[in-house]
Amino acid sequence: MSRSKFQKAAKMAKTSFLSNIIANNSHNPRVLFKIFNSVVNPCSDVSMGASPALCEKFLNYFIDKISLLRATHSLVVNQAPASECSTVFQQFEPVSFLTLKEIINNLRSSNSLHDIIPSRIIKDALNTIGSCILFLMNFSLSPGYVPTVFKHAVVQPVIKKSTLDRDILANYRPISKLPFMSKVLEKIVLRQLQTYLERNGISDKFQSGFRPRHSTETALLRVFNDLLLIADSGRSAVLVLLDLTSAFDTVDHDILLARLEHVVGLKGNVLSWFKSYFSERSFSVTMGKYSSSSARLRCGVPQGSVLDPVLFSLYMLPLSSIFEKHNVSFHCYADDIQIYLHLTGDALSSPHPLFDCLSDVKDWLSRNFLTLNGKKTEIIVFDRNMPLGQLTGTFGPVANYLTDTARNLGVFMDSSFKLDKQVSTVVKTSFHQLRLISKAKPYIPHKDMEKLIHAFITSRLDYCNS
Repeated sequence: MSRSKFQKAAKMAKTSFLSNIIANNSHNPRVLFKIFNSVVNPCSDVSMGASPALCEKFLNYFIDKISLLRATHSLVVNQAPASECSTVFQQFEPVSFLTLKEIINNLRSSNSLHDIIPSRIIKDALNTIGSCILFLMNFSLSPGYVPTVFKHAVVQPVIKKSTLDRDILANYRPISKLPFMSKVLEKIVLRQLQTYLERNGISDKFQSGFRPRHSTETALLRVFNDLLLIADSGRSAVLVLLDLTSAFDTVDHDILLARLEHVVGLKGNVLSWFKSYFSERSFSVTMGKYSSSSARLRCGVPQGSVLDPVLFSLYMLPLSSIFEKHNVSFHCYADDIQIYLHLTGDALSSPHPLFDCLSDVKDWLSRNFLTLNGKKTEIIVFDRNMPLGQLTGTFGPVANYLTDTARNLGVFMDSSFKLDKQVSTVVKTSFHQLRLISKAKPYIPHKDMEKLIHAFITSRLDYCNS
């Protein structure tokens, strides 16, 4: 084959490859970004130097990291709720084949190394094997038992940022993959649990994480609107942004199960199912073709699962009573906590209500094995007449956290409400993505270029722009 024919064939193959990626993931910007960015901006991956020893090293690192975090807290034996939940959820309803079929077809076709049958084949053969799957699901729901094979996660270390040193283990985050059938079972449970929570008003109304009709945008709209109303009334306001370190991984199983029973009202087979769900969980680390040994998971809600967001939200339920006690407004999105209040003239010179609230929050978090990330804790004071430098003495013990601008759920907020940094950041990142897309322009048809523009640029312009 001549050189020109080879180059032409290679270009056609690359064009077909990229077009297929775009077509298959046009409605999933996250997957599209990950795959496309690896094509147009390739970089070395840790798996290139993978080995069984390195997998074992990552396994021990992830275990030690959580153990060290939890060791900084003391177990409080008696954490009985102030009052018992007045409603009860004690028996799952058997799932129908139509519901099962809908759930399976709507789940993303993802697989774990422990999946014997690929999820796409399960979907294609559902009319044939569906009755067997239905029996398996209902057999789990009725007695409250989760098969052990459903409770093993395959963890892949992924670099947090492409610019970080790839030889430092702390620069990687664990991405968990669970068996496809376990996600089907969890989705069935989630539907019935959410119905119970919404019917009885148990979910925290100021928790926007992973809830229907809630998002980062609705959370920011509420907080930003409240802050503007305070400013328009001529008063000052303070916003505290709290971030937790590996919050999902340090959740205590015993505390969570007690909370599900007494605060949420789970009893009978439903409670038994969740006890089985958390017992004998395990994980292993995989990199390329290599894997580590298996290790027990003794704490944490399994990230990558269907249930982990709602379980974490229920774990955090009692926290709202602290804010109410101190008459402080708050809004949460998963483990991102926003606390804000207006300041009177006296409070500005001595904002003790805020200090008392933060002290109680820190104490509650510690008793629940959750750790504040001091490096990401930030405080913004919205007062047009008082520069940041004059506030240092006022905020004494938390003065180091004061800032004029902070990133809140992906949006830069500033003390003057101008949003200048947010606009400039969106413009900068949009042009960066445009340059990346231009690298693939010779290989991508015009119609596919439009999809890339919408996925990488329009989505950024639309994010939280209400």
